Amino acid sequence: MSNYQNMAIRQRKWYLYIIAIVAIITIVIPNNYFFLGLLIGTIVGFYNLWLLQRKTQILGEAAAKSGKRTGMGTISRLAMAALGTLVVLHYDLSIIGFIIGLMLTYPIIMIDFLIFNRK
Repeated sequence: MSNYQNMAIRQRKWYLYIIAIVAIITIVIPNNYFFLGLLIGTIVGFYNLWLLQRKTQILGEAAAKSGKRTGMGTISRLAMAALGTLVVLHYDLSIIGFIIGLMLTYPIIMIDFLIFNRK
């Protein structure tokens, strides 16, 4: 397995742990509008991370084989974020929690880089 695949698997595991923690907190705490928004945001963020990693791998393979460039799936990731926003607004959940959950992707990528770049 390549270094990129190991990194992608590690990041997805971290994200799934965060989703599990947020889901447990959402179940335990009453009046959990913030945590429901956070849960939806983390799920959408996980999907966006997975899609970004998949498209990056496809792009790398295409560049190595034929040199042709493919898209990175920006429109589909933005559409998923817009769909999650519509769900959060429709059910009157916390948009701040949703945005925090959606943006967890980037700290996970940065923390993974900082921890495993030193090895």
